Amino acid sequence: MPNPSSALTAALPSLACPHCQGRLSAQASGPVRCAAGHTFDVARQGYLSLLTGAGTRGLHADDAEMVAARERAQGAGVFAPVAAALTEALRAAEPTPGALVDLGGGTGYYAAACLDAPASEATVGLGLDLSRYAARRAARTHPRLASVVADAWGRLPLGNAVAGVVLCVFAPRNPSEFARVLAPGGVLAVVTPRPGHLAGLADEQGGLRVDPDKSDRLAQQLAGWSIASTATVEHPLTVTGDQAADLLLMGPAAWHVDRAALRERLSAGPAISTTLAVDVTIAHLTARPTTARPTVGADA
Repeated sequence: MPNPSSALTAALPSLACPHCQGRLSAQASGPVRCAAGHTFDVARQGYLSLLTGAGTRGLHADDAEMVAARERAQGAGVFAPVAAALTEALRAAEPTPGALVDLGGGTGYYAAACLDAPASEATVGLGLDLSRYAARRAARTHPRLASVVADAWGRLPLGNAVAGVVLCVFAPRNPSEFARVLAPGGVLAVVTPRPGHLAGLADEQGGLRVDPDKSDRLAQQLAGWSIASTATVEHPLTVTGDQAADLLLMGPAAWHVDRAALRERLSAGPAISTTLAVDVTIAHLTARPTTARPTVGADA
């Protein structure tokens, strides 16, 4: 059984046992355990699974094909404007020291961009995702990013006030848990799609459209938070048929289409014009709750 990587070892003080919330420590034989004896294995691909099975039945985790599509789209630079806007927003926010926690972090693309920023040279990163395929990829994305399989909808396997930054990029929003894990002076960064995001693909190829009430719902979920800034990214894109297929099949639309047929049709077609349209919202907690009860937000 593999020993924890240096990134995972550095991140262990920020993690908590999902059963008893006790601190976790690495063992010489490889597993990670808490003082109560709950034990968790480190996969040979380098990630740690802290799933308990409770409450995860029925949840859709990204499969290998979806993760590969996302990795190709990110590698092609499609989302580079979003990563740049996110790192700039965090630089301006000057968060307190602490772990950088990426919830629903997928491949670790955005966490890696933030960890590479000059102000984050000593920051420990933690990527949490329900998909073991995403966790495998995230485990090798950045030398300071630890990868953990966990459910972002429930209580997070993190200690109280351990994070200087919480990232929520196109991911489930769990405001009460954001509040619990953020240190005083910490920063929440939320990236949400705007109406018109990848509209050409959604309209022409049957992808899922952005809910026009998404921004209002975010404001309701972040009641009790102070919005420090919102940056809008609108970037025109022209993508090949293969890239268009990746953009559609990396997200929830993949569960609703015939993947092989869609990819075959798009790959044989012309380039498609669309728009990258997102909001990058930076928020600070204004009133720390006395009791943190996990709640769930809408998937971005």
